[in-house]
Amino acid sequence: MTPPATNEDAVSSRAGMNRVLAMYGPAVFAGALAVRATDPLVVDIAHDLGSTAAQVALLGTAFTLPFAFVQPILGPIADSVGKRRVVTLCICLLVLMMLMAAAAASLGWLMAFRALSGAAAGGMMPLTLAIMADAVPMRDRQVALSRMLVFGISGQIAGGAIAGPIAAVAGWRGMLVFCAVAAVIGAITLVAASRGVAKEPVTRYDPVVAAKRYRTILANPQAIPLFATVAAEGGLVFGSFPYMATLMISRDIGSTMEAGFVIGAFGFGGLGYAALARLLLNRFGQAMVVRIGGGIGFVALVGLALATSLWVAVAAGFLLGMAFYMIHNAIQTRATELSQQFRGSAVSLHAFSFFTGQSLGPIAFGLGAATVGLGVSLAIAAVLLAALSWSLARRPA
Repeated sequence: MTPPATNEDAVSSRAGMNRVLAMYGPAVFAGALAVRATDPLVVDIAHDLGSTAAQVALLGTAFTLPFAFVQPILGPIADSVGKRRVVTLCICLLVLMMLMAAAAASLGWLMAFRALSGAAAGGMMPLTLAIMADAVPMRDRQVALSRMLVFGISGQIAGGAIAGPIAAVAGWRGMLVFCAVAAVIGAITLVAASRGVAKEPVTRYDPVVAAKRYRTILANPQAIPLFATVAAEGGLVFGSFPYMATLMISRDIGSTMEAGFVIGAFGFGGLGYAALARLLLNRFGQAMVVRIGGGIGFVALVGLALATSLWVAVAAGFLLGMAFYMIHNAIQTRATELSQQFRGSAVSLHAFSFFTGQSLGPIAFGLGAATVGLGVSLAIAAVLLAALSWSLARRPA
């Protein structure tokens, strides 16, 4: 049993949380901003580059797939050379890749630079969660992680809500430049805050040792079910985002800008959960919060499937954001405890699974849209998300 926290423990925990938030929050914001930057702009990019919306929708996969596949490499490297060093390098690389994407002359080059941007962004949120877990004890960790999520959620809100207005003034390229500027701010903040902080110890990176670490983590009986759950969650929730503008247009309730409102509302729903996280967890406990999230997610996805007005779609986006973070925050917290010794590697496997699911989601929804229709695909996703949340809640934390 965990001993009760003293006032000194509580103060130390809060100080550690605030220090990590101040140092890494802007970088996490920039990484999240880049993830969703092109989702509301699919139609505009397709028109400008002479392509189709279906092809441009794969920009989401082009970003998230490298984000996923770089995780098994970054985790062990970060455990060896220091998590802060890896995050700092990745945020600097993100600046360069976003600028190159903004200058892309064709869809092929845009895909390539979005892929490299995804690999760079892979060093932000996952490793920062591991850094937060190192700094905050388990009793306060889920709340601490929810605070870091505020930066990620805010980036998603900006990516969805302002992409349309920025594109109306400066084009879709202007949105990518905006992402680069946000990454510059994140890099400057991290470098400045790192002055005077103790240097991280460095050990030699050994791929054989890294493989042994992964075998140790996967030997935990909770690991594979948890990673499978987060992969399914990523696909079910985010797979429809690149098709949101298509959905708006087909229902005659909006276009690119309105799709951005729905995706932005998703982020506000996440902020709603972050504000209520401590209250909900204290009142209901983790398992019940996950079940409630599954129910809300079901309602939200059905709402998107049946939406006949913009406001219904926006409300559904808000509820989906709250539901997602109610479920995902519990998965994140459990992932940080899979291996205390190799936490960077464990959280990287978690991120690999999650973003692999996100990468495959648009492909699955694209196939669904072409066969049974996007509305039916959303309804099926609603049932699967509810079932997934109840299965997660039944497993021990």
